[in-house]
Amino acid sequence: MSLDPTRRKPAGLGRGLSALMGEVDRISVGDPRGLNIRTLSIADIHPHPDQPRRHFDEDKLDELAQSIAERGVLQPIVVRRRGTGYQIVAGERRWRASQRARLHDIPAIVREFTDTETLEIAIVENIQRADLNAIEEAEAFHRLISDFGHSQEELGKLVHKSRSHVANLLRLLDLPQSVRDAVARGELSMGHGRALITAADPQALAAEVIRRGLSVRDTERLARATKDKTAGGAARPKAAPAADADIASLERQLGDMLGLSVRISHAGEGGVVTLGYSSLDQLDMICQRLSGEKI
Repeated sequence: MSLDPTRRKPAGLGRGLSALMGEVDRISVGDPRGLNIRTLSIADIHPHPDQPRRHFDEDKLDELAQSIAERGVLQPIVVRRRGTGYQIVAGERRWRASQRARLHDIPAIVREFTDTETLEIAIVENIQRADLNAIEEAEAFHRLISDFGHSQEELGKLVHKSRSHVANLLRLLDLPQSVRDAVARGELSMGHGRALITAADPQALAAEVIRRGLSVRDTERLARATKDKTAGGAARPKAAPAADADIASLERQLGDMLGLSVRISHAGEGGVVTLGYSSLDQLDMICQRLSGEKI
């Protein structure tokens, strides 16, 4: 579901990015419109050293490799020239799976991009396909901010998520390395990570959360308890009703998943869930996710 496929996206950050990603999504191998697709030797192609995605699910790679072995690569990867070969801009997972399928060549679109544009495209492709874990996403955002001077608001617009979502992701980088590794491995969720930031001893509490299989809500409660205890018995604010606290926790978890502000109004057996958006791009993303269409 698209609000307006002819609507032009603003220039500036990620200029040309929407056109490229749209072109890649539309073109398939064998499509007469894909005349600019080239067949490149897999041996001449190399991954980008700063690719934001570090973890690849081995089972899913094997599944994709089997599909490619049977039907070939249905969608080209995107590369840029580097030295005598090519560097992957988007599609490293397809390239890896093609190697497992023992292919010698792969269809590709060759484009010239700057380092900034290459990183932007890699981030957007992975985020749109939900390929990055929270730590990888946070590290990618941090590099765009520190190395290329982008603001949190600009990054939010680039990936169609709220500025607060970007800020919350970046806060995960304040966690001890062992806890960040647990989030990256999927042992802890982004919600767990956010709760652990406020704990007196994030590493010890993270180990307990993993061992006991605690929910985000339980983790938030324990983090507050350990913080209050460390503060030397300081007066604690009056606790909110449990139902309200559970609703607030659920709002945060849904917000983490969607990258948008979420409000839940619950009364009796029913209620209303409100998703906030600040641009038509974000509304487009919501519509596409609800309809099940690929973003």
